[in-house]
Amino acid sequence: MTEVVKVNEIEVHLEGEGDETIVMIHGWPDTHRLWDGQVEVLRHRYRCARFTLPGYDPAHTRKLYTLEDLVAQIAAIVDRVSPDKPVTLMIHDWGCIWGYQYYLRHQHRVRRIVAVDIGDAGSKDHQLPTKAKLFAFGYQIFLAMAWLIGGSVGDGMTRKMAAWLKAPGDPKSIHSGMTYSYWWKWGRTFRKIPLGNLPLKIECPLLFLYGANKSVSFHSENWEKQMAARPGNRLEALPTGHWVMTEEPQRFNQAVVEWLDEPAERSETAA
Repeated sequence: MTEVVKVNEIEVHLEGEGDETIVMIHGWPDTHRLWDGQVEVLRHRYRCARFTLPGYDPAHTRKLYTLEDLVAQIAAIVDRVSPDKPVTLMIHDWGCIWGYQYYLRHQHRVRRIVAVDIGDAGSKDHQLPTKAKLFAFGYQIFLAMAWLIGGSVGDGMTRKMAAWLKAPGDPKSIHSGMTYSYWWKWGRTFRKIPLGNLPLKIECPLLFLYGANKSVSFHSENWEKQMAARPGNRLEALPTGHWVMTEEPQRFNQAVVEWLDEPAERSETAA
């Protein structure tokens, strides 16, 4: 049975049983439905909380949500669904960006992190080949323009890019209101305004699953080695693109369940 609670204007879907709450945060151009397969597997032993990011539902206010807005929204949701215990974050794509920044500001509220495909993207260690840089810049600027244009044209641009990148979501749910993150990033970069993001330093236990078959890698080799060396962490490449959980759901879910179910002593020692 699903319980829905509203935190600000965001509906949070709660399913499952257990003492531990997993807060799931998707990225572009998805919704809370991205995690359907994971909730089905985890709901029998964990309490799963998921929501559609602000601006991603057509019913949401269309505005330029900032880093501060997203971190505050995640904080409000975590405090509502698990006021007395730290949570596990399960994050993907832009959900990783916002989720990491929430963790860095509220470390006592996060027990561990399951991160999908996005690591230290944008760090000094994350150096891409020229072809990959051009590819990333091209699709991100295209989506930033879709945000500025808006309307049916912006929606069409967003759906076209989502199809080209083989995003798994329902095309009918995809619209330009989802692309504000790209304008937030590049609009500030062009104007030389700091993004305000804290350097990524993860000290809680981490499961990092990423797709090995992509045009652009969103983490550096140095970061991967550092994370893999920490006790309690697990890093694994799967033969997928960016949407690991939908392209290899069985292997993805198995890795998540195995890691989450490891003895608590090991996780606590790592923490």
